[in-house]
Amino acid sequence: MEILDYAFMQRALLAAVLVGVTAPAIGIYLVQRRQAIMGDGIGHVAMTGVALGFLLQSSPVWTATLVAVAGSVGMELIRSRGRTSGDIALAMLFYGGMAGGVMIINLAPGGSTANLSTYLFGSITTVAPADVLAICLLAAFVVAITIGLRRQLFAVCQDEEFARVTGLPVRLLNLLLAVTAAVTVTVAMRIVGLLLVSAMMVIPVAAAQRVTRGFTATLAVAVSLGVAVSLTGTVVTYHVDAPSGAAIVLLAIAVFLVLAAVTTPLARRRARRAAAAEERCATAPPQPGGTPDDVRV
Repeated sequence: MEILDYAFMQRALLAAVLVGVTAPAIGIYLVQRRQAIMGDGIGHVAMTGVALGFLLQSSPVWTATLVAVAGSVGMELIRSRGRTSGDIALAMLFYGGMAGGVMIINLAPGGSTANLSTYLFGSITTVAPADVLAICLLAAFVVAITIGLRRQLFAVCQDEEFARVTGLPVRLLNLLLAVTAAVTVTVAMRIVGLLLVSAMMVIPVAAAQRVTRGFTATLAVAVSLGVAVSLTGTVVTYHVDAPSGAAIVLLAIAVFLVLAAVTTPLARRRARRAAAAEERCATAPPQPGGTPDDVRV
């Protein structure tokens, strides 16, 4: 294929595969605990890390990772306290991260908001050789955590109190989940973008839930859909010269809508059949048979 003759496309396709694997892998836990928007908040905070990379003239991937991890730990600590002021603190953290990123990028030598936009919405041409190594290492960390600790993370996301009673380190697992989500954001920012990465954490999982039952099956289908739309969106971006993040997310939404259109009538039909079966059982006459008094010894 002609597209593979270009080194930047080889790097972009590799990064797209890693994004397709890691984003749904962590997203399934966030969806389960109703924290689907967490990736969006981490993306806002990571903007400051990207800008610091330009300011310090170092790799934005690593500086974004450090800032995003610190921000995710702060979010988890605020969430665990459960105070009414938590929403205000989170809002200040989110928008402070965005404002800090814009301010710092303008102070950086040679920096501009144009450079920052490639990290906000993704760009296949910005995946440098040095970034590939960083993305591979970070993706390996995400896969190791989400797969290796899937039973423990599932238990914590399903019912924290039950997990605590069984002896699991709930606080540590919650912090680890938040850090893993932060790392996933930085893995995906080159291809999907900081502002759109949350969609790749949520939409493939939501689409998979339309056709599967059970955690393992949903995870497998979500990762498969994530890889498929990431690769397809990257190829489409090459041909139409559009932001890769927008193409990937729109494709993911299209897949979800198609699956929803197909499965919704089937689900309604199954629900009607189940209701009819219950009604028949409720109105059916009692079956003939003896009572305990009729039993002969």
